[in-house]
Amino acid sequence: MGKGRALSDGVIKKIILSYTYVAIWIFLSFTVIVYNKYILDKKLYNWPYPITLTMIHMAFCSSLAIILIKVFKIVEPVSMSRETYLRSVVPIGALYSLSLWLSNSAYIYLSVSFIQMLKALMPVAVYSIGVLLKKETFKSQTMTNMLSISFGVAIAAYGEAKFDVWGVVLQLGAVAFEATRLVLIQILLTSKGINLNPITSLYYVAPCCFVFLSVPWIFVEFPILRDTSSFHFDFLIFGTNSVCAFALNLAVFLLVGKTSALTMNVAGVVKDWLLIAFSWSVIKDTVTPLNLFGYGLAFLGVGYYNHCKLQAMKAKDAQKKVQESDEEAGKLLEERESEVAGKRNETQD
Repeated sequence: MGKGRALSDGVIKKIILSYTYVAIWIFLSFTVIVYNKYILDKKLYNWPYPITLTMIHMAFCSSLAIILIKVFKIVEPVSMSRETYLRSVVPIGALYSLSLWLSNSAYIYLSVSFIQMLKALMPVAVYSIGVLLKKETFKSQTMTNMLSISFGVAIAAYGEAKFDVWGVVLQLGAVAFEATRLVLIQILLTSKGINLNPITSLYYVAPCCFVFLSVPWIFVEFPILRDTSSFHFDFLIFGTNSVCAFALNLAVFLLVGKTSALTMNVAGVVKDWLLIAFSWSVIKDTVTPLNLFGYGLAFLGVGYYNHCKLQAMKAKDAQKKVQESDEEAGKLLEERESEVAGKRNETQD
């Protein structure tokens, strides 16, 4: 009884911790999205400089990562050659900078709720790019599911009250770049056995992003900021915003490391519904019934996609356990055969 109770207590503790990690990630992701919208929206804080905001995040995150690794030595830097950095990390950093730039720019033109609806296309983009780069195998059933998600998002876009073509182009571009980045991480880093936690990833990737973003910044936003005499750097706003962005990176590592990437995908769907509700009730964005119907269809498609991934993971784990048990049985059989052979030799002697 005591042993069963201890086991149940352990399971309950694990469940509580998992939900805690999910809650922390949802809260921080929610906070960063709403905070960025507040800063960039012309009707709110009115600071429409997405490249500069992203560069502030990258400068803060890279500086803090360098301090944590070089000064406090909280984690060890990953052993990486110059060639690996240039061929693997630099392309990932370039894609990440483009994804952040475009996604932050979209907040100037689109509502928070509609952006979350467009983000439902992420599984479609990841799967499609994975098939093109031969990281995923083409399956007609999966592609049908991807089309259903796309159809749902299309209905949501058709029902959007404040549809802005340029904003949609920016967000779709952000989704495409982010999906490519995720696939390249698997191809360029994971396949080479290089695993980066949030601190080491920021240590390597954030400075690279800062350099890439500085090129369009010099031509697009720097002249405007230079000529704006009323501009002043608000340390409280940008400081707390950067802290939230850094904390979100740590929360991603905590959630994926202690649970799984699939858990984060499911939690992301919950977060999107919360953001849509918040956008409608607090920010007073217009959310039409057609919006909700279209996103509902996309939501069902994403839910089914996550379910299929979960079943595939379970099947893979079961196959691995069977293989391990077969190997263990083979070893025991070999040991028994060697023991029998040894006894025969002793009898003959």
